[in-house]
Amino acid sequence: MISYSIYQNDESSNEQLRILKILTGKFLPHISLFDIEHTFFSEVLPKAMTLFDELASKLCQQAGALSSQNSELQTVLRNAIQTQVQLLEVLMNIVQHMCTLEEALTLSSVHSLSLAVFHVLKNTFSHCKDSETLYSGHLHLVADLLQCLFKEAYSLQKGFMELLDRIVLESTDASGDDVACMVVVVHNILKICSVISKMDHALHANTWKFLIKISVKHRALIETKLPHDELITGLCEDILYSYNSCLQLAEQIHQSTGMGNANTTDCKLFQKTMKLCRFFANTLVHYVKEFIDFLSSSCHRLHHFYLQMYSKLPPSLYAPVLSDELYDQITSIVPVALDTLLSQLLSFRPFVERVLQINRDFSLELALPQCLLLINIIGKLSSQSCEIQSLWCSGSQFSEEKLRLPLVHVLFHNFHRCYAELSLPVQLPGVMSNGQALKNISLYEYVCTHLCSFITSLPASLFPDLEYALLDAVLNPHMLTALLAADAWCFLARYGSAELCAHHVSLIAQLVKSCSGECYQLSHLSLLLRRMFFLMAPNHQALFTDKFSPKDPSNLLLWRQVSVKALPADLQKPVTSDIISTAVDQCLKWQSSKHTLGELEQVNVALAALVAVCHADGEALNSELQLSITEVLGPMWSVLTVEQVLSQRCIQQTTTLLLSLISLLIRAVGPLLIVQVVLFLNSLLPLNPPDNVRIAALDFLGSLGKIIMPPDVQHTVLLKLPCLFASLLEDKSWLILQHALQGFTLFAEKTCHEEVVPQSLESGELKCRVVSFLNKVITTVESKELQVERLKQQNAILDVHFTHLNLCAVNDFVVEPSAKRARLEQFDEEYERALQAAENAFKTLQTLIKQGPAPEWIKARLQALHTTITALNNCRQ
Repeated sequence: MISYSIYQNDESSNEQLRILKILTGKFLPHISLFDIEHTFFSEVLPKAMTLFDELASKLCQQAGALSSQNSELQTVLRNAIQTQVQLLEVLMNIVQHMCTLEEALTLSSVHSLSLAVFHVLKNTFSHCKDSETLYSGHLHLVADLLQCLFKEAYSLQKGFMELLDRIVLESTDASGDDVACMVVVVHNILKICSVISKMDHALHANTWKFLIKISVKHRALIETKLPHDELITGLCEDILYSYNSCLQLAEQIHQSTGMGNANTTDCKLFQKTMKLCRFFANTLVHYVKEFIDFLSSSCHRLHHFYLQMYSKLPPSLYAPVLSDELYDQITSIVPVALDTLLSQLLSFRPFVERVLQINRDFSLELALPQCLLLINIIGKLSSQSCEIQSLWCSGSQFSEEKLRLPLVHVLFHNFHRCYAELSLPVQLPGVMSNGQALKNISLYEYVCTHLCSFITSLPASLFPDLEYALLDAVLNPHMLTALLAADAWCFLARYGSAELCAHHVSLIAQLVKSCSGECYQLSHLSLLLRRMFFLMAPNHQALFTDKFSPKDPSNLLLWRQVSVKALPADLQKPVTSDIISTAVDQCLKWQSSKHTLGELEQVNVALAALVAVCHADGEALNSELQLSITEVLGPMWSVLTVEQVLSQRCIQQTTTLLLSLISLLIRAVGPLLIVQVVLFLNSLLPLNPPDNVRIAALDFLGSLGKIIMPPDVQHTVLLKLPCLFASLLEDKSWLILQHALQGFTLFAEKTCHEEVVPQSLESGELKCRVVSFLNKVITTVESKELQVERLKQQNAILDVHFTHLNLCAVNDFVVEPSAKRARLEQFDEEYERALQAAENAFKTLQTLIKQGPAPEWIKARLQALHTTITALNNCRQ
């Protein structure tokens, strides 16, 4: 105790260190293991920690003032570091002494030693890590001693880990204190891991290796008390850091190789970092395997980690540009470890729940990795038990369960967020078949192939969930998602029985009939119905025509969607005749009535059915049927006005359908109707009607090339055509311009009135545009980098748009029986019509003002209108 008193009371660092050396060298070897903790370690080592902290504090406070001119401060700081080195040597001597003992070591006998060693190691490594900043550009003045300090700490940690490895905790004899001490040890090693993560690869790897080793070794006692979340987070962060380092080095190698001067140092460092990344990945896999039952709260981290790793690999748009050779080296490590990790987590319910949530916080960068993760899971489920398949595919069944959506539903949701990848498209490995060479395929084909393969392995009990997910996706506002669901549904129809196909077609037909008005749901369902109808057995098609007879006007909504060419030959003519007869009757009925807008919706359905029949048979229709159609076109067209087309959506649709019918039956249409339509378009098109009207007008103008104009109408028609074509070829909308080029080309290739062609191209710019189109010249060249950036920006905009549409669909579902659909009150409809008319009148004014100077009196009239609008607003309030 006299020695302890001297040690405690001495103020000098050197003197304290000297006495500490004497104590450890002379007294320590003679203390028994039983007494060593309470008589030596607990008394001496806290003072050693205090001494170390005082030295560290002195260094931190004065290091910033270090300079080569201040020799006195330089000496003081170097002496402080030297004292720290010697203090570490003392601790190392203690550890070596403990390793020489033959008795069985317990944690309680080295508790204070453990605290002291970890405290000193953590602070030493932190000091070395921050030294460049701490010493303000004068690091070279103390670099040699800091190197010695680091080496001594390295040796101390290695020796102490060997000492800890000798400790055995028996589940029968271990006390609560021993268990608590071991948990503290794990926490301390984890802290050191976080400090040294970017310092020394070997030290970092060995520290993690030991941490996992003792965790597994003493698993039975400490598994419930381990900081699993912190361990998983630490491993994931270290893997990501080494992984990103690999990618950065690979980029440097790729760039230098391209310039012909590859750096061998970078190559060696790349290989070394790859090995470290492989080690960490395997360590994570091992830890998850051992402690998976305790990782419920870590599933969100593991899931996000998986996505982050794949976001940096091809075909992700966020992956760096590297050579195939470099990527081959990276993919030989990362995907293998991640695949093993996924296999371990596949049956873990918390992980399933995490993956099957719709997480709107995920950035678009992670949309493709999430999609590929789901496809990977789909590929693994076929070999899993029915219980695991149900866990993934059926969604949550009870209110008390955590929300879990069906796997296919989540796949469709993430698929539509991959707009940029679907647009390029990115390339993924296809499926080898019939001995053909493996080739890359688009993301769409990749997902579709795996989804269809998954359907073949799905138990019958899970088919209702599949059908629900497919229908939900078909009703999705995103077209490609709906198309993917339709592809999968058609595969299901071919793979399943004929009865199943017929049953699905009947259900889809009922849904189509329940749609009220034009909406994207109707478009998607109609496309599916059209495709599925081709897959029906002939006897089931005959039953369909009986159940949904084309003689019933309410079924025209269906027959405008399907192709009569899908029917058996003996049914095609009677069904075609029935459709035309029913549709023409609907048009005649409207013509003989008061021409009300409320009834025009049914007329549009009838016209659409006629368009579908003419698309299927066209001019092959017998002359009697063609005549019955063309006879209603003139009276229908005669009631249209330019103002109505501009203001009423319903009449806009009527106009497009009439134009389509006239285009399809152009040889059967009389010249007077052609003149009527051309003059109408000459008045309508300058007023900028909606796109669908302009596109239908272009189809009509293009079809005029198929006929020879009678002499009595040539002057009227041929005089107007050049102006109509020229105005549409100058349109600013790329969609209209494309259709204009196609329509004009069709007319030019077939017309006998060749003088119209050069008259339409009097502008040199228009002539060049048409010539480039005919020669398939690409006028706009966009680099791959700019294209990717543009698609990323578009993706962000579309993601917000579709999210809004989905939220609206939840609040106001469009597909419902029309009889129950809420309708606008009569006054609301009148207000709507009045406002649309006013808006279109203002658009007409804007167009006129742009064409030339306005008269003086218009200013007063506009001011009067402004006063009227203000008064109306005040009345409303």
